[in-house]
This record gives sequence, C-alpha cells and structure tokens, in this order.
Amino acid sequence: QVQLVASGGDWVRPGGSLRLSCTPSESRSDISKINTVAWYQQPLGKQHELVASLSFGYPNYAPSVKGRYTVFRDDAQNTVHLQMNNLQSDDTAIFHCTPGIVPENWPWGQGTQVTVSL
Repeated sequence: QVQLVASGGDWVRPGGSLRLSCTPSESRSDISKINTVAWYQQPLGKQHELVASLSFGYPNYAPSVKGRYTVFRDDAQNTVHLQMNNLQSDDTAIFHCTPGIVPENWPWGQGTQVTVSL
C-alpha cells in the first residue's frame, strides 16, 4: 500500500489562500497510478472529515469547501495538490492525504497544519 505525505500547511489570514501538496512517501511510487487520492481535514479535537478527492481523474468536494477548494494532479511533480482559497477560521485543521477513502482508524501520520487567524 502506497503511503502519501501531505505538506504545505502554514498560517494565513482569513480570506487567504494556500496550496497543499500530496506526494508518495517513496519517490519511486507513481501517484498517477492511484485511482483515488483523498484529502481529509481534522480540526482540533474532532474526527477526520473528507473534504476533497480526485477519483479516476474526477474531483469531488464536500459542500463546505465546494467553490473554494480545488484538487488537481501535477504529473510532472508526481503530486496531487489541494488549492484552498478564501480560507476561514473554520478551515483551521491538520490536513492529510490518503490513497483512497479510508476509515477513521487509518494510520494517519503527521499531516500538515493549516491555521487561519488574524
């Protein structure tokens, strides 16, 4: 099973933008061979929420992020990105990417922290 690593989290002001990256933990792995790459966010003290996925080339979004988040693949960088615009304080969370839709007891790893505040 390919493991994926999320990166690119940072602190931004409300209304700001960030682009997260998801890459295989082993550089030899080809992310384009993974049928579904999913992005989850976990606010402090809460469970993971599926916010976006790219499945067989088709993007899907949770209602809370539709119109603000865009998931896309960059084959040249062997990366799946999550572009997040108009970020709000409710978007503050640790973000993870996974090879498919996974259960809550998935070995999530460290993730990347996104903080939206003044």
